Parts: sequence; C-alpha cells; structure tokens
Amino acid sequence: MITVVGSFNMDLFIEAPRFPTPGEAIHGRNFRRAPGGKGANQAYTVARMGMKVAIVGSVGQDAFGDEMLASLEAVGVETSAVVRRADAASGTAMIVLDATGQNQIVVANGANNVLTAEDVRRHASFFRRSKAVIAQLETTLEATEAALGLARESGALAVLNPAPFTPVSDELLRLCDWIVPNEGEASNLSRVEVWDVKSAEAAARVIKERSRCPNALVTLGANGVWMDTPSFTGHVPGFAVQAVDTVGAGDTFIGALVVRLVEGAEVREAVRFGCAAAAISVTRRGAQASVPARSEVEELLKRHN
Repeated sequence: MITVVGSFNMDLFIEAPRFPTPGEAIHGRNFRRAPGGKGANQAYTVARMGMKVAIVGSVGQDAFGDEMLASLEAVGVETSAVVRRADAASGTAMIVLDATGQNQIVVANGANNVLTAEDVRRHASFFRRSKAVIAQLETTLEATEAALGLARESGALAVLNPAPFTPVSDELLRLCDWIVPNEGEASNLSRVEVWDVKSAEAAARVIKERSRCPNALVTLGANGVWMDTPSFTGHVPGFAVQAVDTVGAGDTFIGALVVRLVEGAEVREAVRFGCAAAAISVTRRGAQASVPARSEVEELLKRHN
C-alpha cells in the first residue's frame, strides 16, 4: 500500500495558439474541466498501476470536491482520510495550453491551504500499513512535514516531490528517502541552474549534500531523468513521443516510479517505468484522464527493449 498526502485541484483548461503577454487578450478554444491536483494525480496513477493507495487531503463541501473524490474512487483510491471543509472552496487551477502542448498554470489553493498536521496524524493507521508515503508542496508545509515524519516513524519510504517549489527547511528535507524535483525545482533547491543533463548532475549532488537524502532524481521532461542513488548514478533517457499536453506528466512519473520501488524493482528499472508512463500521458489531454493503464506502460517498455 502507498499513502499520498497532497492536493486536490479542479483543473480548468483553455487552449490557445500561444501564451498571452501581460495585459493582452487573445482568443482560445476548447474550454474543459478535469479533476487534478498533484496529490490526487499521483494517487490516481498509483491506482492505475495496480497498487492499493489512500490519500490524505482537504476539499471543500462543493460540487468540485464531490467530482474530484468521485474520480479517485472510480479507480479504487481510498478517500476516507480526505477532510471536507465547509469554510473553504475546493482548490482550482486555471491552465492555458499553447499549440506545442506546454502549459501555464495559476492555482487557487482553497481547501488545500487548511490541511493541518493534525489532519494528517489523525490517519496514522494508513502510514503504518504503507510501504511508501508520497508528499508534495501544494498543501501546507506542516502537513507535508507531518506526512514525512510519519513515514519515517512507520518505516515507509518517504518520497518528496518538491512541487510547486516553496522554500523548505533542511530539517524537512532530512526526513526524505527520495527527493524528486523537476529542472526548476532542482534549481531552487540547489541554487544550481538546471538546463541540461550536466547541470542536473551538479544540482542533484548539492541536493543530496543539503538533505542527506540518499536518493535524488531530477526530471528533465522529454530528456528523461538524472539519477543520483547509491546503486546507480547517471542519465536515464526519455521516450520520443509527440506531446499534446504535458499537464500531470510529472505526477504520472512519480506515481509509477514509487509503485515499482515498492515492488522491489532495481532503481534504474523503476525510473524507466516512470518515464514510460509519463511519455504515454503527454500524448493525451488532461491530467488524470491521460494516465495510462499499467498494461500500456509495459507494452511501451517491451517495444523499446
């Protein structure tokens, strides 16, 4: 079992030929909404990869909250540890997609901002039954620190996806077994500007030194992942695909990666599995809607053996 502590956001999408400049209004098309949020996306991915998963989080007592919980429950995610808030709206994300599939996102955190450490500790039984705990930085820092602390107490792998980036203490980082940022987050954590594999190597080294965490991965989008772990340090390339929407790709990678780690896969194999899942996801629109089935990931890996 895996426990995810994290965010729920209803994603509101609009497609545009390009991103507008400040003060500019441009025509878009194809407005749609879809359940998202980094925590919810990662839990959804874990379930799609065939592993039991619970999520601890906070949503409003509103239609968006109902819809987001129903999306997770439909794939088997345990949602009994999600708090319903009468005094806060569910989180919402406004997403503009350009013609290349890149995105710009503005998030109103809503109920995610009132998830407390006590909310997390109240569900310690989930942590005691889990092989891994995944947390991000899209809820409160106190909730994230409580989640990582409970993971440490329970002997579960403590996995931090430091996204979206928020300054964090060294004490919080030292609760982690795995730290998995993207280029921008790695740059902020390490103060090493990451733009390629070589700079990712330097950033991962600094992150490990700062955090004393044994495993640091820097995700590089289509360029794959730089790994710095005790069993393997090096670059794992991505898969060449035609991207139409990158929203949620990082969350898909995290969920798939952690499933394989819990299953005992060698770390390079687990990272490659995560890269394959993320590659499939960017060929589809939406966050949770783009997450592949495990059989699809295994088929892609077979074709590239």
